[in-house]
Amino acid sequence: MYSALILQFNISLGALIGLVLDFLMGDPVRIPHPVVLMGKGISRLEGVLRRRFPETPEGQRRAGLVLAAVLPLVTLVISGAACFLAWQIHPLFFLALDSFWCWQCLAVRGLRTESMKVYACLRRKDLPGARSALSRIVGRDTASLDEEHVIRAAVETVAENFSDGVIAPLFYMLLGGAPLALVYKAVNTMDSMVGYRNDKYLHFGRGAAKLDDGANYIPSRISALLWILGAFLNGNDGRNAWKIWRRDGRKHASPNSAQTESACAGALNIQLAGPAYYFGEYYDKPTIGDPVRPAHPADIVRANRLLYLSAALGGLLLLELRGLVLLLVF
Repeated sequence: MYSALILQFNISLGALIGLVLDFLMGDPVRIPHPVVLMGKGISRLEGVLRRRFPETPEGQRRAGLVLAAVLPLVTLVISGAACFLAWQIHPLFFLALDSFWCWQCLAVRGLRTESMKVYACLRRKDLPGARSALSRIVGRDTASLDEEHVIRAAVETVAENFSDGVIAPLFYMLLGGAPLALVYKAVNTMDSMVGYRNDKYLHFGRGAAKLDDGANYIPSRISALLWILGAFLNGNDGRNAWKIWRRDGRKHASPNSAQTESACAGALNIQLAGPAYYFGEYYDKPTIGDPVRPAHPADIVRANRLLYLSAALGGLLLLELRGLVLLLVF
C-alpha cells in the first residue's frame, strides 16, 4: 500500500515538474525528442505496410489499422518498461525519468514561442516572413494568405493545440504517468502525419484519425471549458466564449478541433476557421465565431495570455482532482 501511494505521488509530482519546466524553459531542443522518433517510426511502418497490404481501399484501411495498433503499443511497452526499471532502481530515479518525459510531452512555451515569431514579423510589416513563420506551425498552405488570415491561423493553432499539446497530454500523464502521455503523443503524431482526408491517406489514415478523435474527445472539452474560465479571469469576453462554444463547438468535421477554437473566437470576438488550402487542395471549412471586428496582430498576444492562464488553471484543477481520487482510494 505504501509503495503504491509513493508511486502515485511521484506520478502527480512528475506531471507538475514537467509542466513547470515547460512553462519556464520550453522543449529541450538539444535532447532527442520522442515525437521525432515516433515520426521516423511512422514513416518506416507506413512504407512497409503499404507494400505488404493490397493497394485497395480495404487493404489500405487494414494497413492503417495495423499502424494505429502497433505504434501506441510499442510506445507503451518501451516507456512502461523504462519507468518500471527506473522504479526498481529508486523512486527518485523514476521521478526524474517521468518528469523529463512529461516535460517533453507538453508544449505551452513552444506554442507561444512559435506563434510570437509570426507576431514579431507582423509588427515589422514583414508579411512574407510571417507566412514563413506560420508555415512551421500549421498544416495549411500559407503562401497566399493576407495579413488577417495569417493572424487568424496563428490564433487558431494556439487555441487548437492547447488541447493537443497541453491539456490532453497532461490529462493522460495524470491517469497513467509519462508512458500513457507518450502513448497519447504517438496517437496524435500518427494523426498529424497520416490522418488526412486526401487521396493518399483517405483509407490508410482512417484508423489513426478515429483513434485520435477518441483520445481527444474528453480533453478537448476540458480544454474549451478552461479557455472559457480563463477568458472570464483574464478580462476577455468569457460570456461570448461560452456562447460561441455552445453554438460552434461542433462545426468541424472532427468532433474535437472546433472545441477550443470556438471558445477562443468568442473570447476574442473575432472569426476563425473558414475555407483553406492544404497541399494545394481547397477545403470549404465553416467559419467559427462572429466577425465582430477584424483580427489584429495583438490577438496573437491575447491568445497566448489565455494559453498560459488556462494551462495553469488546467494543471491545478487536474492535479487537485487526482489528489481527491487518491484520497478516496487510499
